[in-house]
Amino acid sequence: MSIRERMSGNEAVATAMRQINPDVMPAFPITPSTEIPQYFSKYVADGVVNTEFIPVESEHSAMSACIGSQAAGARTVTATSSCGLALMWEMLYVASSMRLPITMALINRALTGPININADHSDSMGARDTGWIQIYSETNQEAYDNYIQAVKIAEHPSVQLPAMVCQDGFITSHAVECIEILEDEKVIKFVGEHEPEDYLLNSARKIAHGPYDTAAYYMEHKVQQAHAMINAKKVIKDVAKEYEKLTGRKYSFFEEYKMNDADVAIVILNSTAGTAKVAIDELRAEGKKVGLIKIRVFRPFPFDELKHTLSGKKVIGVMDKCEGFSAAGGPLFAEVRSALYDSHHRPEIFNYVYGLGGRDVTVDSIKIVFNELLHEAHSKDLLENGVEILSHSEQILSKTNDFEVRRVYRHLGVRG
Repeated sequence: MSIRERMSGNEAVATAMRQINPDVMPAFPITPSTEIPQYFSKYVADGVVNTEFIPVESEHSAMSACIGSQAAGARTVTATSSCGLALMWEMLYVASSMRLPITMALINRALTGPININADHSDSMGARDTGWIQIYSETNQEAYDNYIQAVKIAEHPSVQLPAMVCQDGFITSHAVECIEILEDEKVIKFVGEHEPEDYLLNSARKIAHGPYDTAAYYMEHKVQQAHAMINAKKVIKDVAKEYEKLTGRKYSFFEEYKMNDADVAIVILNSTAGTAKVAIDELRAEGKKVGLIKIRVFRPFPFDELKHTLSGKKVIGVMDKCEGFSAAGGPLFAEVRSALYDSHHRPEIFNYVYGLGGRDVTVDSIKIVFNELLHEAHSKDLLENGVEILSHSEQILSKTNDFEVRRVYRHLGVRG
């Protein structure tokens, strides 16, 4: 049976790593992920795991060491945050292009500058197209569960891609919550032995890693990567079903919260989903039909599934904890809007950029978003019935050349 524990998000992930008992962990400490290699190095020192722990001089070196050990056939894990991920940038592409199923705990933190150590998603969103699977976690429990599943997903023969499991820095990484962990032997059985087909230390089947790829072959290799990411969708679902049988906890590409009869909904990532659920409960008590989609898997992105769920809703608000600097909205907004583009019953979609650099987002903040969306839905109903009315946004903003962009894309909670 499961074991009840009180753990921070960092300790929960370190515990998952301990239970997996990887072959190698290269790591360089950076706030707020520092506790993960700190906990794990103690496991190594105490002889609890059989892992080779490699302290390196930088995050670039950490990922380089991950690539070397995984290419040699060793199950490899690491952890980082923020500018640490940015320093790995070159090697993130190398890891995915070499089809190395490294698993990394990414504790989300704002990128410099100005320097900031609090949570937003600018680090992982910047890495969204590096070829890594990305899984997001609302709670400490989800961070633990997601990490165990990520190892099995990444190593699947039809996938063979690296995976990062994300959670919000300090908000969940350092906050202590009650969680249920599995017995060690169940985790070991679930993830199984790491049995790579090709690896550098296999003298019976010699391979090369990292040679120059000419124009005659480069595109074929990229297509293989793309197909692996497509394959990951089925594997993610299959692994989630297997994990549900083991734990009773159900996972998919995203979580739906009170969506069945919702007129308006927000789409969100990570810990703010918990705040949004409280706001939804309070608004539901007032008779307002609101709901939530919490994206769990951002790469591969669940285009078809999201389109099916959101089609027919009146208005959608997409909340980005990252400024994409596209002058037209954040990265989650772009993906959601793209998924709904060819829907026959496409809802109106608004983008809210929020929480940058750890700016507080409260239940009241989420209520502001929902009330604006509900106002837009009401205005839409009136217009469809032939009643001319200015939208709430039009009442607030003067009509300028960039009016349409400002109308669908705003920064929540900005002073002044």
